[in-house]
Amino acid sequence: MKTNETTLQITGMTCAACAIRIEKGLNKVDGVTEANVNLALERASIQYDADKVSIADLEQRIEQLGYGTVKETVEFQITGMTCAACANRIEKGLNKVKGVHKANVNLALETAYVEYSPAEVGVQDLIQKVEQIGYKAELKEDSSNQGDHREKEIAKQKRKFIVSAILSLPLLWTMVAHFSWTSFIWVPDILMNPWVQFALATPVQFIIGAQFYKGAYKALRNGSANMDVLVALGTSAAYFYSLYLTIQTIGNPHGHGGVGLYYETSAILITLILLGKLFEALAKGRTSEAIKTLMGLQAKTAVVIRNNVETVVPVEEVILGDIVVVKPGEKVPVDGEVMEGQSTVDESMLTGESIPIDKQPGDSVFGATINKNGSLKIKATKVGKETALAQIIKVVEEAQGSKAPIQRVADKISGIFVPIVVAIAVVVFLIWYIWVTPSDFANALEKLIAVLVIACPCALGLATPTSIMAGSGRAAELGILFKGGEHLEGTQQIDTMILDKTGTVTKGKPELTDVFVENMEQDTFLRLVGSAEKNSEHPLAEAIVEGIKAKGIGFPDVEEFEAIPGFGVRAVVEQNELLIGTRKLMAKYNVDATHAYAKMDELETSGKTSMLVAINGKYAGLVAVADTIKETSKEAVERLKKLGIQVIMVTGDNERTAKAIAEEVGIDHVRAEVLPEGKAEVVKQLQAEGRRVAMVGDGINDAPALATADIGIAMGTGTDVAMEAADITIMRGDLISIPDAISMSKKTMGNIKQNLFWALAYNSLGIPIAAIGLLAPWVAGAAMALSSVSVVLNALRLQKVKV
Repeated sequence: MKTNETTLQITGMTCAACAIRIEKGLNKVDGVTEANVNLALERASIQYDADKVSIADLEQRIEQLGYGTVKETVEFQITGMTCAACANRIEKGLNKVKGVHKANVNLALETAYVEYSPAEVGVQDLIQKVEQIGYKAELKEDSSNQGDHREKEIAKQKRKFIVSAILSLPLLWTMVAHFSWTSFIWVPDILMNPWVQFALATPVQFIIGAQFYKGAYKALRNGSANMDVLVALGTSAAYFYSLYLTIQTIGNPHGHGGVGLYYETSAILITLILLGKLFEALAKGRTSEAIKTLMGLQAKTAVVIRNNVETVVPVEEVILGDIVVVKPGEKVPVDGEVMEGQSTVDESMLTGESIPIDKQPGDSVFGATINKNGSLKIKATKVGKETALAQIIKVVEEAQGSKAPIQRVADKISGIFVPIVVAIAVVVFLIWYIWVTPSDFANALEKLIAVLVIACPCALGLATPTSIMAGSGRAAELGILFKGGEHLEGTQQIDTMILDKTGTVTKGKPELTDVFVENMEQDTFLRLVGSAEKNSEHPLAEAIVEGIKAKGIGFPDVEEFEAIPGFGVRAVVEQNELLIGTRKLMAKYNVDATHAYAKMDELETSGKTSMLVAINGKYAGLVAVADTIKETSKEAVERLKKLGIQVIMVTGDNERTAKAIAEEVGIDHVRAEVLPEGKAEVVKQLQAEGRRVAMVGDGINDAPALATADIGIAMGTGTDVAMEAADITIMRGDLISIPDAISMSKKTMGNIKQNLFWALAYNSLGIPIAAIGLLAPWVAGAAMALSSVSVVLNALRLQKVKV
């Protein structure tokens, strides 16, 4: 079975019941493993067997359920075609690309028009396909996608609301004048005419309100009910009862004088619901600001060297292996390796770290980071959807599109809510019509409408996804990538944190830490030591050389050099013979360094590796290197302890070094000399004790433990394998982000619980209040609209959270 994943943008959903219906419908399709529909993002995330079902089948199913999917279009300029057969080859080739819905190639215009699913295929993939066929494709300069469908939808809703408001305001005027305390308000006689009210209300009911009838029809046709059913029922009851009374005025020019009619109820309800939907759409747009911000970071163009000429091309046209020129102040367009030049690069958008990073040939750079002060030539190693930024965007989108377990509870409630509300509304109508105010149809109808409208479960459906979107988006801005809503929920339940040592608690790279000199200037000593070690390929030698360079000390030429495996090195510098290495090296050359052994033992007990130095046959000093602790590791461990989390360090290193590092950062529990597969066993042992375990690591050897843990956390500075196995990626590569992630999880879950409480409380309290007649239908409509907006606005508070 070949399992694929896709994300489809859906149009036409109005409430949680719509999302549930699409989700159920997709899950029933043969070949679909799992489908999750996010109302706030208007998106379906689907896992499916590509041998049994296609994207087109899934889109067709969504359309059968009464909704639509968003597709994007692009137009290419094609070169190299000579006849109709060329056009046919390109067209057939593009139509075979996974994710392409339709491709048309015009030989006369030398263009290709492609309709595609952006979740499945990118523009660069289409260009590469054309090139594989043997032709060249470039984006047409005036070509553009269909635009942001949400922006178009908001503009459409605005127009509808304005028209609806203009037609409803006169009806509101007449309604306000009915109250005894507003009898002083003058109302033109023409507005009291039933037929004038009919003329004003009808376009609102059937043209502006057509979306509710369509939505209700689709829902009922598929055997379910949603918010549209409640709105359509409530407003239709008011409208058609008023129409019945209006028809009775035929032959009676004075009629009802507008009194006893409910045209204003239906029209104002629709207007208020449209206003609520407009506010909701605007607020929901803000919950995905994190994605828009990340996308906005991408460079739009790149300067590539082709045929020895610098050419500006759209960033989508950069291909693997291109040499890209990045000048000072410009954004790095794609991920790559520095081939020429030196500079510092601001990587804060990627890691959250504000200090620019030095770059020189051989170093990696990432797309959307900013080159500060030197010109660089980089070789493109990752382009398009493979770049680090694109992967971050993908992770955030998947997290925002996924469901937290707590949301499934809300979905179940929403799924059965509407039929129950309709039943309650009918019972309320009968009670009022038969017992409370016998035979007063209008009064009983008013109560029925109020119950139907106040009970719309929109707020309940939005409670969880909006918080997940806002929380995961804010976390991404802090350099914390949650791979899904379930991980965002699960992180706050962690009670045990396992930390790998190398590259997690420590920097993962040895550094020069201590220098002890006898009978000579330290700078002279270091100059000679650095010269001797610069020819060695040993990692510890590299650490010594880098540490001495950092002090601004230069190196003279080496006259002789010899590496002695297992002992150290021998070199001649400025006619001085140097020996640098172990006790055995000193003994081999009969150098008396016994008085330094105590200092060596002390350094090694603290987790450092020391090397003795002899110059011209006499002991001259020693240098020590160590994998140093990251600056924030100690603070991070303290914060984790304050959160009530037990911290355990598990490492393959020797026990003496491990305990020294653990003591320095305040970790009380250490398990040393653990083999890679043993780390996963440690996780299982703790889980067997009933603990909720998180594992933090950065290497390939950590991947099994990361996958086994309840929550796997990978350092973004580590390997791709570790990040793939993890549930959370810390882009900064800094332990201080771990308590930040836990804090973000707690705050997001707290926000979700607030939303669910208020949404349920609103419906639970609103229905009985409406049933006993304390809520006019138009007030119920306003309250229903505001409840959805309030839930979204509460979720938006997460975007300003400080951790």
